[in-house]
Amino acid sequence: MFRAFHVLPHLDVAQNVGLPLLLLLQRPDPARVAAMLDAVGLAGLGARLPQSLSGGQLQRVAIARALVHRPSLLLADEPTGNLDPATAGRIMELLRDQARETGAALVLVTHSAAAAGRADRVLHLRSDGMAESA
Repeated sequence: MFRAFHVLPHLDVAQNVGLPLLLLLQRPDPARVAAMLDAVGLAGLGARLPQSLSGGQLQRVAIARALVHRPSLLLADEPTGNLDPATAGRIMELLRDQARETGAALVLVTHSAAAAGRADRVLHLRSDGMAESA
């Protein structure tokens, strides 16, 4: 998941979310795409174009797109940076739950103490190296 959401402006929200499935030569399942949109709080917005969405909504489209194919590794750079605290909490739960459910590794880069507080393991990058939280 990137900070710049990299949604394709000519595809609607559902098509953007289903794109990884197409790239993996899988037929996008509309129910799976809809369930992922619901999981990120965007139920009913699948037909909208990206330019009609807010920054927080675009961030959630990017998260849904990253999760829809159930990857074994999730790399996330500030995945909740544009979200209000309540939505950020729900998204962090979704990321953690999907990682645990699928056995995926989730590597999260964040400045958010709340997001880091949900992690199983926290490493702090410092000028003299890394330190693990107790």
